[in-house]
This record gives sequence, C-alpha cells and structure tokens, in this order.
Amino acid sequence: MRILILGGTSFVGRAIADDALRSGAELTLFTRGRTNPDLFPAAVRLTGDRDTGDYTALRGGSWDAVVDVSGYRPRHVDQAMDALGDRVGRYLFISAVAVYRQDGSAPGSDESAPRRAPLRDAPELTDDTYGPLKVACEDDVTERYGDRATIVRPGKVAGPHDPQRGLVYWARRAARGGRIAVPGRLEQPVQLVDARDLARLVVQLLQDDRPGAFHAVGPAEPTTLGGLITTCAASAGTEVELVPVPPESAPGPFFPLVRTEDQWTGQQRSAARARAAGLPATPLAVTAADVLAWDRGRGEPPLDHGFTPEQEADLLAAAAGAR
Repeated sequence: MRILILGGTSFVGRAIADDALRSGAELTLFTRGRTNPDLFPAAVRLTGDRDTGDYTALRGGSWDAVVDVSGYRPRHVDQAMDALGDRVGRYLFISAVAVYRQDGSAPGSDESAPRRAPLRDAPELTDDTYGPLKVACEDDVTERYGDRATIVRPGKVAGPHDPQRGLVYWARRAARGGRIAVPGRLEQPVQLVDARDLARLVVQLLQDDRPGAFHAVGPAEPTTLGGLITTCAASAGTEVELVPVPPESAPGPFFPLVRTEDQWTGQQRSAARARAAGLPATPLAVTAADVLAWDRGRGEPPLDHGFTPEQEADLLAAAAGAR
C-alpha cells in the first residue's frame, strides 16, 4: 500500500509509521521537519505546516490511504482534504473518545454513543474545546469521503516515546517502590491502549479498506487506578503500598490518569468492534515494563507533572499522622 501520514514522527504517528513500514507499505510523511527528522529513512518526506495552511508539498502524488494524526481543528482537516482531493483512496482520521457527551455514555458504550455538539473553531485547545473540535473534524471527513472515511477514537494512549501525562509517571514512581500517594480513588476504572496496538489497528483497517468508527481502548482486561499502579510495580519487581490522599492535593491542571467520578463511564468504553477488526491486546504489564525501559534509557528526565518527591513525602507524612 501507498500510505500518507499527516504527522508520523511523534508518539502515536511514530507508532503508526513504524507499523506501516513493517507491513511493507510505501510510506510518505508530511511534517514540518522539526521533530525527529532522521526517523524512518525509508519513507518519503514532504514538508509543510498545517498551522499556516501550507500544503504545497501535497499538490502532486497519489496514495491508497491517508492517516490524519495531526488534525485538531476543522480547518486542518478541510485544508488537507482540499489539497488531496480524490488522489487518496481512504481517509483515516485519528479522533478521540473525548467526542462523547459525559451525560450520554454508560459503561460498555459503543461507537453509537451520543457525541458532543461540533465546534468549528476555538482560540485554544482545552478540555472544553478539544472534543467538540474533533467532532467537527469527524463530520467533515465523513461528509467528504463517505464510505472511504474511517474514524479511530483512541482512549488514553501509552507506550514508549510517550510525552503525555499518563503511564510514564506511574511506571517510574512504582519502580521506586514503597508508599505511594494517590490523589484519587483506587477503584476508579482506567482504560489505556498501547500505542503499538493502536498502530496495528490503524494499518489493519487500511489494509482491509474498512469504513466506520472504532474505539481504540484497552487493556483487554478491565483495570482500576489501583490495579494499574500495582501492575507497574509488579512489572518492575517492586512492592508498593498505595496511600489515598486528598484529590485537592494534586497539582494542576490534572493528575496523570486520575478522573473524577462523573468521568468514570468514559473509562469503560467497549472495544468489541475494534477487537473484531484487528486491535491487539498487549498486556498492561508489558506496556508498563516497556515504558519503564524506554524512560530509563532516555535518562529519566524531569517530568512536568505529578508529585515531586518532596510533595509526596509531605502528603504521606500527613496521611500517617491522620491514622
């Protein structure tokens, strides 16, 4: 297959590019040329900038499919589709489970759950605007390409090369062992999908020329916040004691993987349709071990989220004093 990725050198896009090349695809990457420019020497590199609307490099060529990893606003998607026209077979858009209304989902909800109202533009990407902007992007792709449109809605993604607030913090912290401050309820459900599983689903959907919407969520076995942390510890060979601390003690804007109770149903979405279409199920312990190995290999640079050791020590001391 001839596959074009709009993005392809950071985290999710990187995983998709890697899987596409492993599958034997002829790969083209459209990027700004700033992030990991030496990655994937076998791929054709085209340079442009979605923020400025520079799609000049896409005026020639044709592809069996395009994967839009970097479209966050309708204008990003609309301009890309205008530039590509009918020179692509299938348009696969990476959306998010953030498209769904919180009040319209129940545990086990599938891709038919009610979405939020679309938003055409916003000054910033925030918790309030991200999902509605993705809804508008989905609508535009579906309207333009019809049965040649595919929508993939990942939940929280984890894996090597992860720059987000998520599993990296807990894998690193659990590896140190001991008492761990948790500013949330241990029974909170958590859904994480390994970036490599997400990538395999995307490439399989392209190979099968499959339309429709798909949840990319995991792991295969339901887990909780407490279960995730203890799995991280077990994969690192350490023992931990989880100590709940007040949620308000968590530094903003949000603590890795911690959700308020009104958000819990969003962590219990059905992956049945994606599993049937080829979404693998890497065990959470494997993902955690691989994240820890990658993090250690890069020297465990400071994180801009989670508790500092000093903050956590104070909270643990307060919790012990309150017993």
